[in-house]
Amino acid sequence: MVMLGALAGCDRQDTAAEQANAASPAANATASTAPQAGEKVITDTIGTLDRSHKGTAALTLPFQGPDGRQTTIAAFAGKPVLVNLWATWCAPCVAEMPTLDRVAERMQVVAISQDLEGAAKVDPFFAKAGLKNIKRYLDPGVALSVAYQASLPTSILYDSAGKEVWRMTGGMDWTSATATELLAEAR
Repeated sequence: MVMLGALAGCDRQDTAAEQANAASPAANATASTAPQAGEKVITDTIGTLDRSHKGTAALTLPFQGPDGRQTTIAAFAGKPVLVNLWATWCAPCVAEMPTLDRVAERMQVVAISQDLEGAAKVDPFFAKAGLKNIKRYLDPGVALSVAYQASLPTSILYDSAGKEVWRMTGGMDWTSATATELLAEAR
């Protein structure tokens, strides 16, 4: 049942009306109308921006770091960090990984795989994809997806104090102008 929730966002099929609305950013938000605190906003017709958790402390649930040791999102406090929950079977997740890798050149990106198979599935993916800047983190028990009630992909930006700035549900071109502006919000 838990995996069904995680799967729901990755393979969702939009209706024609939803696709038409998504194709027009002006239909979703206007430049003169800034999003209010806690408002969910469609961004670049790719993902949904959610600020309703702004100021929430980073979770302390453990997951496996690249060195095999347990770590937590809270352990990254001290500088901004973009946490990305993803899986190798999720097409939007895989599509955004090269742009996340480019963002990792200039800021900390913690890409936490939600693959049940763990390193056996993720390590070959990283090798084939040629990712150079992102290190692999594993959460084969999908505890983070459950805690965040996340559909994949979900990315969460934390500021240097370990407080949430926003969440993005859905794929994103992390090198776009919109993404650059959003990432600059973390200090």
